[in-house]
Amino acid sequence: MRLFAAVLPPDDIADELAAEVARLHTLPGADGLRWTGRPGWHFTLAFYGEVDDDLVPELSARLGRAAHRGTPFALAVRGGGQFGHGRALWAGAAGDVPALRLLADRAEAAARKAGVEMGEHRRYKAHLTLARSREAVDVQAYVEALDAFEGRTWTVGELVLVRSSLPRSGVPGEQPRYEPVGRWALGGAG
Repeated sequence: MRLFAAVLPPDDIADELAAEVARLHTLPGADGLRWTGRPGWHFTLAFYGEVDDDLVPELSARLGRAAHRGTPFALAVRGGGQFGHGRALWAGAAGDVPALRLLADRAEAAARKAGVEMGEHRRYKAHLTLARSREAVDVQAYVEALDAFEGRTWTVGELVLVRSSLPRSGVPGEQPRYEPVGRWALGGAG
């Protein structure tokens, strides 16, 4: 199954972000981007790709230990940027980003120790993908609009293992489906 570890924003934070994304949709060229649906809004900690079913129990146990070693921390959706010369538009993070980065490092290490093939390590960049494009697009106006966005701060209290099912119908605009398959409280609380 296709898996990743993530921090999911709570509904009220997603509501704030939805209002901002609605404003972005009014900018010229917005219809040329493939916008990520609200169910796809998350801060990916580690992307695992296709994971053999036999490895999932060990991965889950190690993610549980990684979460237990962490503690809840403050985070907010703030600002934005782009990857790949306009191929991806994202919202950024503020607050205890070092704690988020540490959780990402632990989620990656958990996978490596569980035997999940992770490829080359990259420095973690906290982001929540809002839109994509198959070709380079000038998203500077969107990045500038996001510069003024400052969401409320919430307390991140859990690490989530998410299953991602890619669209198969071929219907334009169909979004991937995301399903939490494991949740672990940070610090072992709850």
